[in-house]
Amino acid sequence: MKIAIASDHRGVEYKKEIIKYLEEKNYIVIDCSTQNTETDDYPDFAFKVCEKIVAKEAEVGILVCRTGIGMSIAANKVKGIRCAKINSLEDAILSRNDNGANVMTFNYMDGIPNIKKYIDAFLTADVINDERHRRRVDKITRYENEC
Repeated sequence: MKIAIASDHRGVEYKKEIIKYLEEKNYIVIDCSTQNTETDDYPDFAFKVCEKIVAKEAEVGILVCRTGIGMSIAANKVKGIRCAKINSLEDAILSRNDNGANVMTFNYMDGIPNIKKYIDAFLTADVINDERHRRRVDKITRYENEC
């Protein structure tokens, strides 16, 4: 599985740890924020990750910033992206099972041990495992395509 990842300046150290963790698990990781500055703008990195997914150069994305909120908002502006802000293992699983999320974001304050658990749950969860959830996501996709 190919995973695109990016962080703003506040998430760089966590991103490095996550990349190492994913590569140890034999995932292919595409770093979309190799050059961070103290004044970088998180939307730039969110868009880069999402563009990789839309272009099918990566299957899922991971975004890291202070709260995860800004990255999530930016990511969800990209057609075809369903980004979930993850705060728990349940969020990680249900965002895939129920919503077909293809990008996850979280905040660095959750700590690396928790973030690794969220990532594992997200990457191994079934994607939309129920017809009612498929119906709901299809409605979102149709609306997105009409706008």
